[in-house]
Amino acid sequence: MIGAGAGLSTSAGLSYAGERFRRYFNDFIEKYHISDLYSGGFYPFDSLEEYWAWWSRHIFYNRYVDAPKPVYRNLLKLVKDKDYFVLTTNVDHQFQRAGWDKKRLFYTQGDYGLWQCSQPCCPKTYDNEEPMRRMVAEQKDMRIPAELVPHCPVCGRPMTMNLRSDNTFVEDAGWHAAAERYAVFLRRHEGLQTVFLELGVGGNTPAIIKYPFWNMTKANPKATYICINEREAFAPSELQKQALCIQNDIGQVLEDIL
Repeated sequence: MIGAGAGLSTSAGLSYAGERFRRYFNDFIEKYHISDLYSGGFYPFDSLEEYWAWWSRHIFYNRYVDAPKPVYRNLLKLVKDKDYFVLTTNVDHQFQRAGWDKKRLFYTQGDYGLWQCSQPCCPKTYDNEEPMRRMVAEQKDMRIPAELVPHCPVCGRPMTMNLRSDNTFVEDAGWHAAAERYAVFLRRHEGLQTVFLELGVGGNTPAIIKYPFWNMTKANPKATYICINEREAFAPSELQKQALCIQNDIGQVLEDIL
């Protein structure tokens, strides 16, 4: 059972700050003094044309291009012949880009590749790859053409990203199907020899991966909790005999194992 957080994508080279961020967003940095990709996602831009100029670049370089380093592919090499499932708070689709079986993935916090109505009028999401690519190609001076601003095909309101940030997040049919597959996987392995492998999970949303992994390991004497994290590799004292914590770069650890 793999739990993947932002640190996994950071190890794969998808950094939200630093040189890579400056390379693609230098104009926004100079004009608005935005410090990193994450905070830029909450910036109150003056117009939808500018908002989508930002977000189209944000999405394109983190969803529609492969990660610079083969971390996701190396992880797949280690588990492809095992009965595995992935629960992830990452929204960058890098598991599927690296060849992972989408039926073994649960993107609980959303997907950069999907839009939803900004005031959800129905539980639907919409693929955004083609319009996103047009926005990136046709934007000028940090603005997209007005005709490319997306609106909900049902009610006409502006679209927004399908990312969990408040109670307007749309859990569509695909989300619920993945949630059920996750629940079935846990029920099927209850009490069996199981590894709970936590990769790059920080302290922002520990209730999604970290705390459940701790609790399920504690409840199962046959289970092992493994945490690999460059900065925050730890486990409760109650799991001392069942835990292995490795404080190092995830990509380097996977290469060493391979």
